[in-house]
Amino acid sequence: MRVGIPRSLLYYKYLPFWKTFLTGLGLEVETSPMTNKKILSSGVKIAENELCVPVKAFYGHCAALKDKVDALFVPRVVSVEERAYTCPKFLGLPDMIAAAADSMGLPPLLTPKLNQREKPSEFKWQLINFARREFGLGRLDAVAALETAKLAQRRYQDSLAAGRKPVDLLPLSRLNRPRRRPARTGARRVGLLGHPYNIYDGYITQNLIARLEEMGVDLIVPEMTDHHILMKAATDVPKQLYWSYEKEIMGAINHWTETGQVDGVIYVLAFACGPDSLIQVLIEHRARAHKVPLMSLTIDEHSGEAGLVTRIEAFVDMLMRKK
Repeated sequence: MRVGIPRSLLYYKYLPFWKTFLTGLGLEVETSPMTNKKILSSGVKIAENELCVPVKAFYGHCAALKDKVDALFVPRVVSVEERAYTCPKFLGLPDMIAAAADSMGLPPLLTPKLNQREKPSEFKWQLINFARREFGLGRLDAVAALETAKLAQRRYQDSLAAGRKPVDLLPLSRLNRPRRRPARTGARRVGLLGHPYNIYDGYITQNLIARLEEMGVDLIVPEMTDHHILMKAATDVPKQLYWSYEKEIMGAINHWTETGQVDGVIYVLAFACGPDSLIQVLIEHRARAHKVPLMSLTIDEHSGEAGLVTRIEAFVDMLMRKK
């Protein structure tokens, strides 16, 4: 049986785990191509207008896989920690895709529910029960597949903490590599802030990472910092944040500004994303308090290349001239 994993949303965060787990269950895994004009356009036609562009792209990636796989892997990620939730789009994603499955001609969906809000150990048993229920595996085989997947994810996170970016570690994730490498003398360190599905999808962000690298910028992303450090730094707000992945973003800018790791920050957020818009105010306040230059880039399916390039060039020039 061949299972498809769309190259969007939590792909950039959990692919090593999902792929290793499904392979351990005896399945073949196929991932969709990198986002391109055809994929995004097909997703925009199907998805509701009010959805953010990464979710619209997810529809397109599902359509790109429909003739290549026997099933699509669309987990319902409710919570990844106690007393918090993920973004509502992850809670309802299987329902949204299922509602359009017939019109899109999609294969059956595999939708394990993952919810750690009440008990951290629930995550383990939810996946084990999913493997036993869907594929008839024994308990020991399911546990073995899960442990191997956890090891693969840990290695991935260790590589990120060592200074690598997800686009350099995940297969075929870099839209383009820098055409030139300027001398590093006087290079500014810029924190690239945002959800992985926003900053690592090269098509949606107009190849932002490679463009910044071509300008000689020393990039740092949230995934380069240990998760526990981010969560601890995220507590430096008046009230605990409700969403787990937004806490990681707040933890990143709090940690960067507290330790003086960055000369400037670029925050990439998706148009129509409620949680992103809410924490934008907190991010701007933090940057002002520590006198760190901040530029926010709002992306959607209509984002143009010229405007983005002009803005990041001006921002980098400003950082280079600041001293």
